Amino acid sequence: MAGHVQDRWYKTEPGPDGRATKTKTDRFGVGHRYRARYIGPDGSEKSRSFPDKQKRKAEAWLSNIESDMSQGRYIDPTAGAVTFGKYAKTWMAALTTDPVTRESVEIRLRVHAIPYLGDRPMASFRPSHLRVWIRELEATGRAASYRRSIFANVSAVFTAAVEDRIISENPCRARSVRAPRLDPRKVKPWPVDRVMAVHEALPDNYREMIAVGAGCGMRQGEIFGLAVEDVDFLGGTVHVVRQVKLIRGTRPVFGPPKGGKERDVPLPETVAFALAAHITRHEPVEITLPWKTLDGPPVTASLIFLSAHGKSLHRTRFNQHVWKPALRAAAVPLGRENGMHALRHFYASVLLDAGESIKALSEYLGHHDPSFTLRTYTHLMPASETRTRAAVDHVFKNHDVADDGPDTAHGAD
Repeated sequence: MAGHVQDRWYKTEPGPDGRATKTKTDRFGVGHRYRARYIGPDGSEKSRSFPDKQKRKAEAWLSNIESDMSQGRYIDPTAGAVTFGKYAKTWMAALTTDPVTRESVEIRLRVHAIPYLGDRPMASFRPSHLRVWIRELEATGRAASYRRSIFANVSAVFTAAVEDRIISENPCRARSVRAPRLDPRKVKPWPVDRVMAVHEALPDNYREMIAVGAGCGMRQGEIFGLAVEDVDFLGGTVHVVRQVKLIRGTRPVFGPPKGGKERDVPLPETVAFALAAHITRHEPVEITLPWKTLDGPPVTASLIFLSAHGKSLHRTRFNQHVWKPALRAAAVPLGRENGMHALRHFYASVLLDAGESIKALSEYLGHHDPSFTLRTYTHLMPASETRTRAAVDHVFKNHDVADDGPDTAHGAD
């Protein structure tokens, strides 16, 4: 056994005849009678008290401790006393993701998790506590996608606690605890006339952002970070290698594309001509920004799209003072579904309509997994009936059915 069980109501002493006898201690009848004691892996003594008539239970508890130690599943019973708030702050301090992602995670936990879960000890969490919290989170009116991100961050904290031997299991993974469901809304791509209307409504120095977004599927930050040296006009390729990000919502830095995935995207001829004309009218400017963090190494790139003051574009200011006025001028409703991301949806719809594969589209969009691309755009794929008719029509079109049709194939048997 990993330790021993101490009887605190009796002590063993040698009697007058030299035999050991039990005598009552000063604690007799007071408090829990048995104390199970053992030495933990860190060398410190651990213990747990049990009431009278529960010696076997104390011995069973010690036996389980011994089994957990031998199988590498031991968890210090006192470790789980740390509160969610305290552990979450320690976990956040050790995050190694990029600063913008880390900032987003910190905001979600600080605003939406710690005020509700922060005072509860980690070991005391039950699935019911998470279910109540999810319901309270829903009552805030936040979008399902945002609530799902918050839930994922909370689950990550519990997963780290399991790996740190703070708790034995993640309560977020209980069958009765379900992550917020995403809104069932399907992506509805812009029609081409809307794309062209917004193109014409933008100031000339920003107009060809539409060509890059709708013709190459690049994200807003990637368009902001596009440099002339990234465009291979002869090879017909755009190298997506950086984006402009904001630290603490105000300070710009260069960083890798989302997920750290650099990629090459086909450069359509029409987009190449549009970019070439734009560069002729608006000369690229070398911009130097720190890489990934405010104290990161300086990186210089000849940016194609710049602010009116010749600096890198600021997402919030651009959206407020350039993009939204252009939407109003083009009679496009304001809203999240009509941000610059709508250009990526347009790009995806065009490629799928042309028969491009999900795998290729996923690579061009820079998605982490083709299955995500499929889930997002599956409803835009041509119906199987349409593909079947098109395939058969393609075979028989402009061919003599009598010479090349089913009869000929039958005769070859």
